[in-house]
Amino acid sequence: MIDVLALAAEHLTLARASSHGRSAHTYLNEGTLRQAIIALTAGTVLGDHDAPPAASLHVLSGRVRLIDGERAVGLGSGQTAPIPQRRHSLEAEEESVVILTSVVNIGD
Repeated sequence: MIDVLALAAEHLTLARASSHGRSAHTYLNEGTLRQAIIALTAGTVLGDHDAPPAASLHVLSGRVRLIDGERAVGLGSGQTAPIPQRRHSLEAEEESVVILTSVVNIGD
């Protein structure tokens, strides 16, 4: 069993201590399914990156913006959104912890 709230607290502490303002850990790796916790300090940006074949973002705490080209979606605690299937970035509007759920290596 995984205590996601304990992981959130641990990685938020690590993010605060990091010069990059973030900490992440993949805590579930089952076949093609991955889940990772990502903690970000306020103002931290995960720059443009490609999307996996399928993914969603769930905000455990804080507020983030999922930015897809010219479109941005704001998400707060308890909200979930699909990750766009194109390059995107993530910005923490305030200290935040999110869960990234993704499906990878389809067809391998």
